[in-house]
Amino acid sequence: MSAGVAIPLSIGFGMFAFVALGDEYFVHGAIAGLIAAFVAGAVGIVLGHTTSIAIYAPRITTTFFLGALLYGLAHTGGLAEGEREPVGVTLLVLFSIVLLGGVFQALFGVVRLGTLIKFAPHPVMAGFQNMAAILLFLVQLGNVLGFGRNISFMHVHQHLAEAKPLSLLVAAVTFIAMWNARRITTALPPLIIGIIAGLAVYYGLVEAGYRDMLGPVIGLPAAGVTMPRPAFNMMDREFIAALPGYASVIVTGALALALIAAIDALLCAKLAGVPEPRGDGNRLLVRLGLANTAAAAAGGITSGLNIGATVTNRAFGGHSWVSVAVNAALQLAVIVALFPLVAYLPRAVLSAVIMVVAVQHLDPWSKDATARLIRSPAARWKTLGLDLAVALIVSVLSIAINIVLAVFIGVALAIALFVLRMSRSNLRRLYRGDAVRSRKVRNSAELATLEARGRGILVIELQGALFFGSAEHLAQVIETELGAKDETKIVVLDLRRVTEIDSTGARIVADIEAGLAAAGCKLALVVPGRGEVADELSGAAARLPDLDRALEWAEEEMLGGDAGGRSGPAELLLEEVSLLRDFTTDQLERLRPSLTRAVWLAGTVIVAQGDPGSHLFLVTRGRASVRLMSDTGNIRLATFAPGSVFGEVALLDRGPRSATVTADDEVVTWALSARAFDRLRVDEPDLAIQILAALGRELSGRLRQANRTIHQLET
Repeated sequence: MSAGVAIPLSIGFGMFAFVALGDEYFVHGAIAGLIAAFVAGAVGIVLGHTTSIAIYAPRITTTFFLGALLYGLAHTGGLAEGEREPVGVTLLVLFSIVLLGGVFQALFGVVRLGTLIKFAPHPVMAGFQNMAAILLFLVQLGNVLGFGRNISFMHVHQHLAEAKPLSLLVAAVTFIAMWNARRITTALPPLIIGIIAGLAVYYGLVEAGYRDMLGPVIGLPAAGVTMPRPAFNMMDREFIAALPGYASVIVTGALALALIAAIDALLCAKLAGVPEPRGDGNRLLVRLGLANTAAAAAGGITSGLNIGATVTNRAFGGHSWVSVAVNAALQLAVIVALFPLVAYLPRAVLSAVIMVVAVQHLDPWSKDATARLIRSPAARWKTLGLDLAVALIVSVLSIAINIVLAVFIGVALAIALFVLRMSRSNLRRLYRGDAVRSRKVRNSAELATLEARGRGILVIELQGALFFGSAEHLAQVIETELGAKDETKIVVLDLRRVTEIDSTGARIVADIEAGLAAAGCKLALVVPGRGEVADELSGAAARLPDLDRALEWAEEEMLGGDAGGRSGPAELLLEEVSLLRDFTTDQLERLRPSLTRAVWLAGTVIVAQGDPGSHLFLVTRGRASVRLMSDTGNIRLATFAPGSVFGEVALLDRGPRSATVTADDEVVTWALSARAFDRLRVDEPDLAIQILAALGRELSGRLRQANRTIHQLET
């Protein structure tokens, strides 16, 4: 069944490739397409491609390339001069390009460029694919209108008097039947349904006596028209002697063809959903490259992985290399024995089928990007607009100037756009330390200080690659921020999302650090412990492993170093703890008997994750960090400084501890147990109410700060 899809496409694409040579070469183009499909399938099997059901046949993008290239060769005079028959020389040059293009394609696979080629600029391929689809559609107009000779689509309007309306009717029936085939039946592929419908109408009209009002069939090769035999003629001494004059055309054309064919093959392998061994992209390029080399020697054009035929092969039970072999055998049978039957296929029917294929091959990304650009042009013109411009330029150049040149200009434009975008700001987010703070819980005095001085901390989050252009832009952003807000004292660069940095980018970061130092500011870098970025910035002064620790470091600097937030020998009084700041002296004296003082050595677990919640802790000296424990490590949620409180949630709901709290250094705590709190509720209700109010104030402050942080990070 897949052969029923692949054979008409091979014939149609082959005719399209040779259309520039005139009507008498239509049939030879069809045979060249069939040869390509047969050789590609046979070579794939011979090379051990026995685990796939992929069907190979000419592809729209490579056929468009060859058709445009052949048109240029046939109309430039330079290659048509000499003692040989001009068309024969032109075709030998074309087959030489196909052959060398196959060699280049195989070399891409040998040197393992398959992975790199997958990332080729999509706008370039979109430009080729769209122009190929449009031209493929337009070239069929002459056949659809029933002209008895080859008329360029650009001159169709001048020959409308020669059109045959019934031929247009046949094409319309074929088009509609194929387009709506899924509504008719799913037992046959749409292409076959379209051909059956077209044949029925065409030959029904013939039987009704309207033969003169219908267009021609494909027909047999014209008498007197000879085709070169590349395997033999390329070895001819005269052609070899003339090769230096064609060398630049052949080499550049072959390289461009190989690039297009490789990108198309890798994309189709993914879209067709054919199960391949991991990393088989390079092997696919080798197989197709050698197959195209062999096809060129036999007189065929370039092949690729045909999505429609491959999907049909799988849908109708193909599950091994046998189905691929059967498809190739049927292609050969058509070439050798059945072509007289194919010759009776009406051109209007085949052209209508190709028109449907052309419409279906318009690049989906181009259509979607155009729609999005129309909906919001102001927001998207810099990205979508430029990409669409590249696609349009490639499309126009491939027709207006030279298709080979269009390939390389398109790639160069895409690379230039990539460099331009990479040189833009890779700034992810910018905020100040008064809005986003570290997870270290502080007392009221420190919070007040940070509220007043926090804007002196500037945090810049970066992403993507940091090289010359983007690093230079970063330096300009910092310079602007320092000039606009002279209160900046500390700059924190968050480099966790930076994927790559070159030596120039690292040098600019060092220059930024030196410039900040000269301005009396400090720089801290958030860099993971290992990796390329860490290695390039190994000489930086202040490096922290995560943003939380960097913010804590910056806050300590703003608080005055050791005097502000770090633990010292002095222990805070209970009235200095934030939770108890509104308690009167009498209330504190009545509360004290319900509190239990404890000293925890550094590294001691104060609260274990999962333990029953039974105590509220007031920190009067030292630091304790709360961490969420997991199988892969732990995450610091907060660090409690002198004057802070923790454990309050478990005291209120009596649920299990949600995290582990560990003493970072020697910690002194005063604990209020659940049992003691229950006694206060009965014996000292005013104290219990005061504690609940203070807890509400504490939790409200934390929630308010969390909301400010979320708002800052989301805007």
